Amino acid sequence: MDIQKIQQYKSAFDLISKDIKDDEENTIEVWYARELQQVLGYSRWENFVVAIGRAMESCKTLGINVDDHFREVTKMIALAKGAQREVQDFMLTRYACYLIAQNGDPKKEEVAFAQSYFAVQTRKAELIEERLNEIARLNTRERLRASEKQLSRNIYQRGVDDRGFGRIRSKGDYALFGGLSTEQMKHRLGIKSGALADFLPTLTIAAKNLATEMTNYNVEQKDLYGEANITAEHVQNNRSVRGMLGQRGIKPEELPPAENIKKVERRVAKDEKEMLKETSKLPKDSKQ
Repeated sequence: MDIQKIQQYKSAFDLISKDIKDDEENTIEVWYARELQQVLGYSRWENFVVAIGRAMESCKTLGINVDDHFREVTKMIALAKGAQREVQDFMLTRYACYLIAQNGDPKKEEVAFAQSYFAVQTRKAELIEERLNEIARLNTRERLRASEKQLSRNIYQRGVDDRGFGRIRSKGDYALFGGLSTEQMKHRLGIKSGALADFLPTLTIAAKNLATEMTNYNVEQKDLYGEANITAEHVQNNRSVRGMLGQRGIKPEELPPAENIKKVERRVAKDEKEMLKETSKLPKDSKQ
């Protein structure tokens, strides 16, 4: 997501925040679900309520008092000829908005933005952009874990054990990185311990994932059996992905290493805890 789009979304989210007084007359920031629905790209309230419900369940699961962050209220909306009607709404804290984004439709760009917008305390565009990039890398790494787990299951059913899986994956790396083995890549990137993929930039992780997904697909569709056949398939897929990158002037072995993804995971988890700690609770008698 480019910085211009981030600024555009940030302005829209900033515009709908409201200030109310808490029980001690301190000013706290809240949002209303009907307005949040619009900026998150949901056209139907019925669909958005599902995300709110999931967020409230997440809150309960974490042992957090739902009433501190979600408050059902009513809102008057205008009808034809000057008439009005009461509709359901929710007053939300920043933490509640974050949970809703976490439980929203991940395919919506606005939802992905909101996850970082509500997580970053100062909400500067540059910090939001940084977090968006971190989340994109974490999500890509998780997809690679899932596709490699699927490959492991697929090949186990076709006569290949764990050692064979390791050899297949290693030969795939050799093809993707232009003749450099997994260990040579780790040495090249200065990785002393941990998985190679944990230190790769998002683009390279995505490349490994694409090749692995292609292997999974063809192993199942062609019903490939045995280590030799599956290795040949995986090597060819990694070569194809490397060729595609090469057409755009990209050599994956020349890309610089990224921060250990374990550190990124810990930082993101810490940020979430800090956000909860710093989010003011809704007052018992909300002043709307």
